[in-house]
Amino acid sequence: MHSKQTVKYVCQKYPSGNCYYFKQEIITHDCWDNLNSLAWSAPRPITEETFLRQKQNGYKTEINYITKPPAKIYQLHK
Repeated sequence: MHSKQTVKYVCQKYPSGNCYYFKQEIITHDCWDNLNSLAWSAPRPITEETFLRQKQNGYKTEINYITKPPAKIYQLHK
């Protein structure tokens, strides 16, 4: 179990209105004393309820607004 200092909960909001929730933890690739080996883990999906509960419990939360334009669709000619 990670502490409030080593975990963060992320919400990604898209212009379409879709929201995706993730959990990330600080991990080490060497040892905890080597600060250069610390990194955020890969995002793991969680539910909206978990995100809101952990936000209420005082864990670090981020809301990222994704503003990338939609992908272009190209027609392939046969």
